[in-house]
Amino acid sequence: MPPTVCPTPDGTPARVPDAYPSPPPAPDAPGRLRRIAVPAGVFAAVAGAFAYVGAVDPNEGGHYPVCPLLRLTGVLCPGCGGLRSAHAFITGDLGAALSANAIATVGYVVFAAVWVLWLVRSWRGRPLRLALAPAHWWAVGAVLAVFTVVRNLPFGSALAP
Repeated sequence: MPPTVCPTPDGTPARVPDAYPSPPPAPDAPGRLRRIAVPAGVFAAVAGAFAYVGAVDPNEGGHYPVCPLLRLTGVLCPGCGGLRSAHAFITGDLGAALSANAIATVGYVVFAAVWVLWLVRSWRGRPLRLALAPAHWWAVGAVLAVFTVVRNLPFGSALAP
């Protein structure tokens, strides 16, 4: 039944809402599952990698390659100790994880928070837009550079793995 149109006091037609509006659309369950497929796939890949590092201890020699920068120059890169950090993190030893590589440990937590945000927004049908300004990227680079320099100096040996 079409909506009723009644004239207003000034003579223009006014639309009167339907007495029985149509029901809201049904939830799109297959569409939601399709939307969360990529975040779920990323989670599966990261969980698989963490499970492998948790099972194969990087503290025992011969399982993983040595950092090429460390081998060639003796300088610790920002990622040195990352596998040991991941192993300690996955086995629940947060102190050892921070000791092996504090930046990587913070990165695990940040990644988890962004992943949860991504999953929720995908479930709701909204895209995840993380637009970082160039100043933010420069700040991340500066933190990594300072971390790298300090962990290679004698007074920063606490940051070395």
